[in-house]
Amino acid sequence: MKVLLIEQEKNVAFHTSSRNTGKVHAPFLYDPVKKKLFAKAASMGYEMWHKYSNNKRLLFKQDGVLEVATDQIGMDRLYKYMEWGESNGLKREQELKFLGETEVKNIEPSVRCTAALYCSKDASVDYGSLTKSLLHDCESFGCSILLGHKVRKVSTSVDRGALAIIVADDREEKRITTEFVVNAAGGNAVDIAHSMHLAKEYTDLHFRGEYWQAPPEYRYLTNLSIYSVPKYPEYPFLDPHWIVRIDGRCEVGPNAVPVFGPYAYNWSKNIRYLLPKIFELSRAAGARKILFDRQFLSLARNEVKSSLSKTAMINRAKEFLPQLKATAFTRRGTAGIRSSLIDEDGRFVPDTLIVKQDYSVHILNYNSPGATGALPMAALVVNKLFEDGIISPSIAIESKSLWDIRSIAEEMHT
Repeated sequence: MKVLLIEQEKNVAFHTSSRNTGKVHAPFLYDPVKKKLFAKAASMGYEMWHKYSNNKRLLFKQDGVLEVATDQIGMDRLYKYMEWGESNGLKREQELKFLGETEVKNIEPSVRCTAALYCSKDASVDYGSLTKSLLHDCESFGCSILLGHKVRKVSTSVDRGALAIIVADDREEKRITTEFVVNAAGGNAVDIAHSMHLAKEYTDLHFRGEYWQAPPEYRYLTNLSIYSVPKYPEYPFLDPHWIVRIDGRCEVGPNAVPVFGPYAYNWSKNIRYLLPKIFELSRAAGARKILFDRQFLSLARNEVKSSLSKTAMINRAKEFLPQLKATAFTRRGTAGIRSSLIDEDGRFVPDTLIVKQDYSVHILNYNSPGATGALPMAALVVNKLFEDGIISPSIAIESKSLWDIRSIAEEMHT
């Protein structure tokens, strides 16, 4: 069996994998019913990344996180998070603890809130370095790598049991034939599925998460990253956090600015995606519905405001860190983009969606917890390929693996 990894950039981790907060998220944020796969992936991902980082001698800093509420509605949400965390395997008091205002002040004097959850089972890593390490693993296992080639089209007309993938680099197009396609293309995953006449009832919306780098005088403002309870959890609009990265740098972000493409990191690129995306959305019933949703449009306007106004952005974090001054922030951080799936009723799909047909499998709507749950999600997909006889597990390769893929997949199913 030959495996070929196709990557559109000159190296891996150019996009979301290096443009996130660098956190290995605890699973208390994920509803174990509505976000079943996300919750399980986040729960298992922590241990898997810890083991992998130790094996590769890459940094894994167990630093914990504080989720804060600034009003009664937020406090009610914290109680819900406590229930979710326990359902997802976190141990009350040992790994997840409810703190009152005074208790928060004892561990983080700069934070202002009415209550908080402290989770010790949260970590910081450099996902860019981890992903590049995985690329070397792929090569050592015999996987071929094709960098700098963007997938233009996947032909669904099967010719003697083979699919045709049209890819292009800077100079020419090439045709690759294959027996099976695994589509894990992130912001492009839905487009590839559509090209194969799958998941047509879904479309995607893209949201750019922007950051402001904190100046040196704020470097030791807190020891922990501080997350605030989102005011509208049914939408992908996260209130900006205070992030302490693995190298000690601090940032405020991300917001969630609606953009027209998965790589619209700045306004000039956003304009380039404008017409194609509008044409796509005009044909999708679900997108038309949400674009006329008043609350969604109001929230979207607020996010755009936080993009155009530094003060508006910093003031959102100032609710729980009152010492912050917008004038002190002078440098933007690195923006990333999250792509969220919309169903035909105009609702955001809450969990990841795995769509399979005879010759392909597509991982759609895979966003937060994103990198945290990537390894157990991969195990789930690969084990399915084992079960369906698409690939045959090799004893030589399994002996080099850190994990038993089958047992991980079984736990993901439970």
